[in-house]
Amino acid sequence: MSTVPPPPEHQPLWREEFPIRTGDERLVTRRQFAKFLTLTSLGMLAGNLWILGRSLLKGKARPYLQQRIALASEVPVGSVRLFPYPGPDDPCILVRTAADRFYAYSQKCTHLSCAVYCEAAKGTLECPCHNGRFALEDGRVLAGPPSRALPRVLVERRGDDLIAIGIEPEVRG
Repeated sequence: MSTVPPPPEHQPLWREEFPIRTGDERLVTRRQFAKFLTLTSLGMLAGNLWILGRSLLKGKARPYLQQRIALASEVPVGSVRLFPYPGPDDPCILVRTAADRFYAYSQKCTHLSCAVYCEAAKGTLECPCHNGRFALEDGRVLAGPPSRALPRVLVERRGDDLIAIGIEPEVRG
């Protein structure tokens, strides 16, 4: 039982636009395969060079704008103040532990960017997503899956004003 294809005038339009014979579509020549591997390798090389270039540019210290966070009198000892820094989509947390001691960090956990909150009684910042814990004094990892410390926001007190002046560069070990 053999099937004879219909004459060209009765063929569907897609066959005319995509003239691939069934027997040939399964075969890939060595030249086509080598071309595919070469183009794929070049694409991956270009992607890696792009990532390298961005990481080198990101490593350059960029100037941060100074931004008023709050008045020191608005943040009682043992309390927390949330604020955006350096941009409006970068949540940060300010903790006052003593009359003259303020700590500020990015509020995004370095594991999966969940919001951290302050446990003043324990002296930690905690991430509820995977039980990550960070030291309040310096942001270092105390427990959980995060492998990097929280980015520290540099805060300067000018009179009663608390001013964010930058983010401490990440220390690489």
